[in-house]
Amino acid sequence: MPLQALNIKPGIVTDIDEYTAAKIGPFWVSSDKIRFVNGLPQKMGGWEKQSTTPATATSSTNLSAGKIRTLANWRLVDGTDVTALGSERQLLILLGGTYYDITPLRTTAATLGTNPITTSSGSSTVTVTHTSHNADTGEIVSFSGAAAVNGVTLSGAYQLTKVDNNSYTVVDSATASGSGAGGGSSVVASYLIGSSEGMLEPTAALALGWGTGTWGGGTFGTARSSSSVTLELSQWSFDLWGEDLIATVHNFGTYVWDASAGVSSRATIINEAEIAKSRFTTVSFPDRHLLAMGATDTSTSAQDPMLVRFSDQGDYAEFTASTTNSAGSQRLQVGTKIMAAVPTREATFIGTDEAMYEMQFVGAPFVFSFRLLGTGCGPISQNSMVNEGGVVYWMGKSNFFVYDGQVKELPCSVQYFVFDDLNQQQQQKVFGSLIRKFQEVIWFYCSNDASDDEPDKYVSYNFESGVWTIGSLQRGAWHDQFGVRLVPYAIDKSGYLYNQETGTDDDGSAMSSFIESSAIEFDAQQSPDGTNLFMIDKVIPAGTITGSVDLTLKSKKYPQDSSEVSKGPFTITPTTTKVSTRAKGRQMKVRISSSDTGDNWELGTFRYNLRPDGQR
Repeated sequence: MPLQALNIKPGIVTDIDEYTAAKIGPFWVSSDKIRFVNGLPQKMGGWEKQSTTPATATSSTNLSAGKIRTLANWRLVDGTDVTALGSERQLLILLGGTYYDITPLRTTAATLGTNPITTSSGSSTVTVTHTSHNADTGEIVSFSGAAAVNGVTLSGAYQLTKVDNNSYTVVDSATASGSGAGGGSSVVASYLIGSSEGMLEPTAALALGWGTGTWGGGTFGTARSSSSVTLELSQWSFDLWGEDLIATVHNFGTYVWDASAGVSSRATIINEAEIAKSRFTTVSFPDRHLLAMGATDTSTSAQDPMLVRFSDQGDYAEFTASTTNSAGSQRLQVGTKIMAAVPTREATFIGTDEAMYEMQFVGAPFVFSFRLLGTGCGPISQNSMVNEGGVVYWMGKSNFFVYDGQVKELPCSVQYFVFDDLNQQQQQKVFGSLIRKFQEVIWFYCSNDASDDEPDKYVSYNFESGVWTIGSLQRGAWHDQFGVRLVPYAIDKSGYLYNQETGTDDDGSAMSSFIESSAIEFDAQQSPDGTNLFMIDKVIPAGTITGSVDLTLKSKKYPQDSSEVSKGPFTITPTTTKVSTRAKGRQMKVRISSSDTGDNWELGTFRYNLRPDGQR
């Protein structure tokens, strides 16, 4: 028989049973770190650390920045490249390869009493005395001006453990050589925003405390063992006001960092009652209003999760509406809370948990118009919406959507797989971004298999070809290439920033990748009654390969066989002209994989030699 082309349709298809896939396919059904270019699969690009130092405040080696979930990158007028990073503990600026702590202060710096630092011999735990400090366990305090006490000098940021209202402990990197009090009379303590400002919640969790659930549904005075209420995690939203950074703590205050003041200056609160609390903020384009989503109702001083407030045009610090400005508000009607928003050149698109709205600048007297675009299409998380050229894509609670003039559900060949795999309790950690170079929207999510409840899987959509891919990659935030950055960059749960789509490896180690097909049903016309088996005795590889890839053939005699017969893996290099084998069955799967450093590949159309092989 003549050689036959191995024509497998582009994209990953998981939401179809194996027998049907064999009949109407074949399809690719499983993958990791694969994309499709011109209809053919190829290995994704690798990544390299930007620095061997994780994102921690340089003022202290005693504190981890926590889980970074928000990134922003921009250039100043002089061309300086700036990156902002937000975690549940800190707000950081990356400048010139160095991380700087610009976390807002809760209060002004306080000079402590004389000799407020007490050490214990042989211990790195230090007790600090500060009457009525008003801090709680887990919050962060920064020290300056302290003299050494028995070999310990408190300087920089520390996470504290509350002892009582007048003292707390911190852990230094040094061990005290003796016991006693000291530090002098010039010890200054600066307390960063903490639990009372919405910080320190690293993950979403069920509310199991007293009062959760229906009235009378449990024993008085005891915590509940189950709950339908999820406590939202601490995360920031970022946007730019010229060169300055606008940063909002989820469900709490909004702050601004003045870039002209430099990294020695911390972000400061925008002290407006209308935005004392909001779910997140963004800046409308091109009219320049600061938009606060789920803002404060000043008549009750309570946060309204469906209230949109907008500042005066060109003034982020003026939210009080008057006849002489364009500040105002609008309460949305469909849904219970605003989930996400993304500005485009034409309008800002706002997603509640149940609907999608368009907010468009129209000028005086109404300032903005609000139009309901669709219901039953709410985004799943704060960072799940992605804008590309005015077309908005987002991940919903059980499917994917696009707005390109109207709201549409995106046909998705991996929909059931992704949402079955998603850890529903950690929906808030879902985030989307772009890889424009390859026309991809990519969403990261926390799977049910993630042991630490951090995003470990991704699903991507190619908006040019309409194909989907899936895979595994641990990332907490992602930013596409911008300005001086030629590649996307992302951060992992340990705080390391990576240049993505760089090289072929996992930061110098091998990056494993694979793709596997559904069962290929051999031509029924060659055996109309299904009596004969067929044998593949030769495979002709095609494509571009650097290093090597492995080819494995998996055969079955019957669709319902519980076991497969594997042939291979056969190593294919740039000089491999053919692979000889004896793979026999009525159906055959093809798997291509690589697992060595330097491996890179783009498959062409493989061909194979197929011949009848009788009934046995």
